[in-house]
Amino acid sequence: MQARTTIIGGTIAAVILLPLLLLFAAGVTAGGRTDTADGKLAGRTDNVAGVVAEPGIFNIELGDLFVKPGNIEVEPGQVVKLNVVNNGSVRHDLKLEGETGTDMLDPGESGTIEIGPFDGPALMWCTIPGHKQAGMVLEIAVKGVAADNGHNGHAAAEGVDNAAKIDPQATPAADWKPFDAALKPAPGGTEHKITMSAGETVLEVAPGVTQEMWTFNGQVPGPILRARVGDIITLTLRNDGKMGHSMDFHASKVAWNDEMRTINPGEELVYQFEAKHSGIFMYHCGTAPALHHIGNGMFGAIIVDPPNLPAVDKEFVFVQSEFYLGPEGEPGDLTKMQNDAWDIVVFNGYHNQYTHAPIRVEAHERIRVWVLDAGPSENSSFHIVGTIFDTMYKEGAYWLQPDETHGGAQALDLQPAQGGFVEFTFDEEGLYPFLTHKFSNAGKGAMGIFQAGDVEFTGGGH
Repeated sequence: MQARTTIIGGTIAAVILLPLLLLFAAGVTAGGRTDTADGKLAGRTDNVAGVVAEPGIFNIELGDLFVKPGNIEVEPGQVVKLNVVNNGSVRHDLKLEGETGTDMLDPGESGTIEIGPFDGPALMWCTIPGHKQAGMVLEIAVKGVAADNGHNGHAAAEGVDNAAKIDPQATPAADWKPFDAALKPAPGGTEHKITMSAGETVLEVAPGVTQEMWTFNGQVPGPILRARVGDIITLTLRNDGKMGHSMDFHASKVAWNDEMRTINPGEELVYQFEAKHSGIFMYHCGTAPALHHIGNGMFGAIIVDPPNLPAVDKEFVFVQSEFYLGPEGEPGDLTKMQNDAWDIVVFNGYHNQYTHAPIRVEAHERIRVWVLDAGPSENSSFHIVGTIFDTMYKEGAYWLQPDETHGGAQALDLQPAQGGFVEFTFDEEGLYPFLTHKFSNAGKGAMGIFQAGDVEFTGGGH
């Protein structure tokens, strides 16, 4: 186990962190003891998180989305030494007020820091995005000093809504390009070698609105993949980001602790599986908190064609998801995600993009549309105004096909991580809106237009 030592000092008055002063020379923590710079034994430390080996010395364990203990009490004016070990599976740090503390610690790595003295309560947390909101917080109380609502107790922010705002009347810039919804046939061959890069990218999610999205290959959704039953998928995933990421293919049958493990920045893994079942399957980052990674855009679709899938004139794919806006250019809000408080619902990663760029088809063409509900939490009721689905395939099975009953379907209902396809024709030239028929979400960005023939967009009642 490697060890790092960082020494910091300062005074906290109420909720204001005053300039930090260096107090001591660096030391090294290893083998259950703390040595000072001159090599003298400073005091024994136990290997139990939170046990106080000497006054002012605490052992702190970092795990995946927890800090143990979650709170400590110190004497007024006391300099505190923290022996911090990362027992999680991904990198973590612990910083006073998110500013000063340990370096980023790899799994199994430890470090020692000295902070204080304190005359009021304070917080320390892991600065990996989302980890603080998920619970990686250490509360520092001062004996005899009352906690204040700005620190101890995880008080809410001051009630100021600093999230980015959507203007539903805004239009994209002239150089904007929509996500290409056209679906290509499955490639030839029986093994498909794919390389993907995981990372963080600032992207536009609505006209004039940007967020730091967590992405595969710098896009949301990630690349649309396609194969046939029996094909071998060999993915090389490279982490080019600033935090741990992973891959979970719902189309695979592999051990979670192997191919789906989290890799740290600069690492890569090979994820291989046989596509044994047909359908449209979600893939996503599963690194904790998975809700934050998926909610920030780390998802995509892989289509495994059912055997003997009939040819059609055109195929398209729509991945529905919801976004929980953070401040402009910053990641989405994990607290909103935990409370199902989405701001927009979109197809293929952008607010109302196919109303800005209608999808051109022709009347009487046979069209297949694959739909995946990536969530992470909201359902979908995919509907096209002005036509009826004569074929519906959902979660690996046909629910409706043309026969003498002349049955028709009006909506493809999907829960998060479910998918399927519908087939239909447009009987005449015109404009055909598509949307989720949960209308509160259609009004939040989950709407587009099929343009059948050379007709002018004139608006409509939906």
